[in-house]
Amino acid sequence: MPFRRKPAPAGPRFAADWLIVGLGNPGEEYARTRHNVGFWVVNVLAKRAGTQPKAVGSLMHIGVGTLQGQRAALVKPKTFMNVSGKAVAQALQWTGCDLAHTIVAYDDLDLPPGQLRIRAGGGHGGHNGLKSIAQHAGLDFIRVRIGIGRPTVGGEPSWDPDVVADWVLSPPAPADRELLEAAVQRAADAIETIISAGVEAAAAAFNRKA
Repeated sequence: MPFRRKPAPAGPRFAADWLIVGLGNPGEEYARTRHNVGFWVVNVLAKRAGTQPKAVGSLMHIGVGTLQGQRAALVKPKTFMNVSGKAVAQALQWTGCDLAHTIVAYDDLDLPPGQLRIRAGGGHGGHNGLKSIAQHAGLDFIRVRIGIGRPTVGGEPSWDPDVVADWVLSPPAPADRELLEAAVQRAADAIETIISAGVEAAAAAFNRKA
């Protein structure tokens, strides 16, 4: 009986050097809300990378293209924000990336509209998307935080859950929308800088720009 060579083990389904995840909620009713700025970043990067994330399975839209000469998998979870971690865990498997080569872009209430903060690792800061990622994958990824500002009541910042929910799930006013759209472009630039030059270089270049 002739010997048969065993087939080589299959590689990751969407093999990439970097995994870039934008957080948001699926559906047209959420597309223009503050909570979806992470999706906006992925949309910008997809154009730059020459790809278009497509729905694959039940958890995500994913596309693989080239950024700064490296293969980048761009992901928008199909889950709602508070269960984003399931999509991230699957994306890590499908791309073969580790958390050190995973970048997550998301909205931040405690930064003024349009400001960026870039860092590797940290806590979840109360963000529901990050809480879910912590549960399903861990927290040792690179963060690109995009400021959306905190709502105010009577001129004072509010932490009331209902007020905050209304704020993050509503479209920004035109002036803030302009700030956020500019910030999204800078966030995409920052992510390309992370890939080409590292987190510290990106933080030095973008953390103080508004």
